[in-house]
Amino acid sequence: MGRRESGFTTAVIGIILRHAPDFMPATLETRPSREGKYISLTATVNATSREQLDALYRELCDHPAVVMVL
Repeated sequence: MGRRESGFTTAVIGIILRHAPDFMPATLETRPSREGKYISLTATVNATSREQLDALYRELCDHPAVVMVL
């Protein structure tokens, strides 16, 4: 989940693709918050290792517009 700002979704897709090159961006699910201040993104990836998931998680958490990663 992150602040709804220009380029946020594109940035998240780029991060995911760096760690999971087989990710299909068309499968990304988006949902705005009730008041439209935030956007929730749901991405399903086929992870091959715990290290891959940890690196993806860390990079997503480091993005300045990301508020929460689950």
